[in-house]
Amino acid sequence: MGEKRSNHTVYNVNYHFVWCPKYRHAILEPIEDSLEVSFRDVCDEYDYEILSLHISPDHIHLFLSAHPKHAPSEIARTVKSITAREMWEQHESYLEEYLWSGGFWEQSYYIGTAGQVSSETIGQYIERT
Repeated sequence: MGEKRSNHTVYNVNYHFVWCPKYRHAILEPIEDSLEVSFRDVCDEYDYEILSLHISPDHIHLFLSAHPKHAPSEIARTVKSITAREMWEQHESYLEEYLWSGGFWEQSYYIGTAGQVSSETIGQYIERT
């Protein structure tokens, strides 16, 4: 989880996402393997580095690093929409039993940030300069 470099940027930007399937149904366990592959494929394609991924029956935790050009809301939208589409393509008959109105993920999600330096440390640095 150290610093990364691109042509004009040095960064350490990490996000912790949590989101649930529609109606918080505990439906993820039977499709966990294909869902994990989908997460990894999307993140590889968009150059998001998965630091940790945990799939529970009724929610997921995704901890990743991304270039600062990617807004957190863009990352969530991209990953949620592509994984949802792929799960419907692969598991339609199973999902129809639980998600009668379509969709796959709840609209809402949690996001937190993490880096090497705490907010307190940054505040102290700014006050000293």
